[in-house]
Amino acid sequence: MHDVSIRDLRNRGGEVVDRVSRGEHVVITRAGKPVAELRPLAPAAVGAAALLERWRGLPSLDPEALRADVDGVIDSTL
Repeated sequence: MHDVSIRDLRNRGGEVVDRVSRGEHVVITRAGKPVAELRPLAPAAVGAAALLERWRGLPSLDPEALRADVDGVIDSTL
């Protein structure tokens, strides 16, 4: 978390918001004392319809081929 004075926020607001949008938390200070915090918003939740659409776009899975691949990679003596 980094501190930014109100003056810096006024003069370089776009840069500060860019930093926050990249995940940084910024504390705004006035006369050296913290008065506010800027933090990125949580990503919007994905709705059920969008999840179903994504699921429909997934490739089909062959369980036998998956098992053969896993058996080929993992030591069966474990």
